[in-house]
Amino acid sequence: MACGAGPLRLSRKTVSFEPAPAPLAHLAIHDRVVGLLNVLPRGNVLDVPAGEGALAARLMQSGFTVHCCDLYPEIFRVKGVEIKRGNLLERLPYADGEFQYVTCIEGLEHLESPARAIREFKRLVQRGGHLIVSVPNIHNIEERFKWLVHGYTSHFKPLSKTYLEQVRQDHGAREEIALHVHAISYSELRYHLESNGFQIFEILRDKPKRHLWLYWPAIALIELVKRLTPRKKREERWTDQLNSAELLMGGNTLIVHAIKR
Repeated sequence: MACGAGPLRLSRKTVSFEPAPAPLAHLAIHDRVVGLLNVLPRGNVLDVPAGEGALAARLMQSGFTVHCCDLYPEIFRVKGVEIKRGNLLERLPYADGEFQYVTCIEGLEHLESPARAIREFKRLVQRGGHLIVSVPNIHNIEERFKWLVHGYTSHFKPLSKTYLEQVRQDHGAREEIALHVHAISYSELRYHLESNGFQIFEILRDKPKRHLWLYWPAIALIELVKRLTPRKKREERWTDQLNSAELLMGGNTLIVHAIKR
């Protein structure tokens, strides 16, 4: 599907913040998301979870009408942007089909049930609308080796009692901000998206993985096995996607752009 660019219409609202909102996600992720949306017609965007509002401020400056929602709206710092309290595991305070775009950056991995949030996105996104989500990339070659050696990946370490006590000491009652409780894979994410009427349009990585040359022998072996796998099985098991450059050689974050059919 080709995405036609609409005219840039800057919002008349004033975006002001003091001090500047800190991005809770890596800046490269925000750059990718803004780049994806900037080529699309301007419209209503829901950013959830919004955090301090760093992404919302950039989208508003690009001319989008931005609405924000977060479990902790008190940490939001951008004036002139609507912020509501909402839990991604429950119904959010918006009407059916209210938004052309929904962004959920660094949110699904913090939920016990990402499927519940995706069902809610189905309700909120109008037909033909766009959903952009990001999740930790547990499929890149470095994370696959870490799983082999340690039994867990970088972003999903065991939630031991000692670790939980440290998180609660650092974040108090807002421990959800720090806890990664669901290691959502590409296969699981795609299944839930397609089950709720979304079709993946494109997959992006936040940035290339450093020191990738160290893993070239393993990457070459994976590519050989892929090529030797019968086409029917590759299609059935999503082999090409699971071993694509975006997943296998991507950075720490996977960005998925889906469209509601």
